[in-house]
Amino acid sequence: VPATGTALEFGETQQAEAALGLDTYTARAPRHSGLSVRIAGEANAELIGFDGNFDGYVGVAVDTRLKADERLTAFLERGGTFVVEPVTPDTLDGIAGRNDLTLVATGRGGLSDLFAIDTERTVYDAPQRSLLTVTVTGLGFDEGVFAHRSPAGGGHSLFSIFAEQGEAWWGPYLHKDAGPSWAFLGWARPGSDWETRFAAADSAESALAIVKDLYRDYIDWDLPEVEATQTIAEDPHSWLKGAVRPVVRAGVGRTASGHVVGALGDTAVAYDPIAGQGAQSGLIQAQRLVAAASNHSGEFDETWLTEQYSSFLAARSDAAAKVTQLFLSDPEFADIGGQFFATAAVDSKFASALVALLHRPQPFLGIDSAEDAGAYVARVTGADPAELLSRFAPAGTFERSSFTRELASA
Repeated sequence: VPATGTALEFGETQQAEAALGLDTYTARAPRHSGLSVRIAGEANAELIGFDGNFDGYVGVAVDTRLKADERLTAFLERGGTFVVEPVTPDTLDGIAGRNDLTLVATGRGGLSDLFAIDTERTVYDAPQRSLLTVTVTGLGFDEGVFAHRSPAGGGHSLFSIFAEQGEAWWGPYLHKDAGPSWAFLGWARPGSDWETRFAAADSAESALAIVKDLYRDYIDWDLPEVEATQTIAEDPHSWLKGAVRPVVRAGVGRTASGHVVGALGDTAVAYDPIAGQGAQSGLIQAQRLVAAASNHSGEFDETWLTEQYSSFLAARSDAAAKVTQLFLSDPEFADIGGQFFATAAVDSKFASALVALLHRPQPFLGIDSAEDAGAYVARVTGADPAELLSRFAPAGTFERSSFTRELASA
C-alpha cells in the first residue's frame, strides 16, 4: 500500500512521541532545518521569496509504513494483541462492548459516520485541493542542492505557491526501502491546469514525469534538481493522488447498542495536508489520551472522552485548523496572509516565526484581523509593522538553480 502522506513532524510532535517511548526518527531521517518559500501571483508573476530557519527544533518526514511496522512490533513486544480483520459498525459494537476504552482511527466502512460533523468548526463543504505525491531518489542533502534557495541547501524543504494553480513542496524524507530520499507533494486548485495534470497520474513513473513537466512549465527556478530525481524501483506504491475535505467531527460517538467510542486522528479532525498538521495532531492527541488515561480512575465514559477531546481542540487542533486555512490562502485571511508573507520577505526573524506556525500553530489562534497581525509582527520583530511592510518590493525574478550532478559530486 502507499504511505498515507509525508507525515512531516516538528518539535512538539517529536516531544509527544518521546513521551510515549517511541523513536522520533530525528537520528535516522534527514533533517529539515528550515523552509524556503517562493510565491507567484497572477499570471505567475514572481513576487515573494524568503527563507525561514527552524529555531530550536527540526522537521523529519518518515514513511508511515516504516513507522507502522516498527510500532506494531513494539506493541506486540510489550504484550499487546494485534488483530487484523474488517471492522464494520456492527463488529465495532462488539469490540466496544468487550473493552474499557475503544478509539476509532479510520473512516472506512462508514465508521466516521458515528461521529457527527461539527458544523461550527468545519468551514469547507468540499476538498480545497487535488493532491499528488511521489517519493524519489537521486539528490543529496548538502549545501550544493537547492543552493539558490538557501545557504542551507538540501537542509531546507521548499514551498512554492501559485495564486492561480496551487502549491508545490519538496522535502527530505526517510523511505522504508531506499532510506534517505526526497518527497514531492503538490496541491492543485479546483479547475486549474495543475488539477488536470495531477489527475493523469497512474504510477510512480507517470507521477514523477508529471512533476518534472510541471517544473519545466511553471517552476523552472528549481528544475535542475527536480530533473535529477528518479523513482524508487523497488516500491511501486511510492506515489499517491487524491483529495481531502477538511472536516472536524464530534469526539464521541455511540455504537448500535449504545457503547461509547472516541474519535482519534483523521477520524476526529481531517486537515488538508498543506500545513502538515494531520500526522502531528494525531500523535499529539494520542499522547494526551495516554497521559490522561494513566492518571484516571473510573470508567472511560462519555464525560471523560468529551473532556479529553475538548482539551485537545483547545490545546492544538483549533489552532492547527486555522493555520491550515492561512496556508490554503483562504480569502478570510487574505489581508493577514499578505502582511505575513510580505513581512517575512524583509525580516528574517519574522520569516522564522511564520514557518514556526507549522511546528506550533497556537500563536495564530488569536489573530483575526490585520490589526491583530500587525501586533503579532511587532511582538516578534520589535519593529513597526508598517515600516517593515514599506520595505517590501516584488521579487521580479527569483534566482535560478545552477545545480549539476557534476557539481554535486565534486
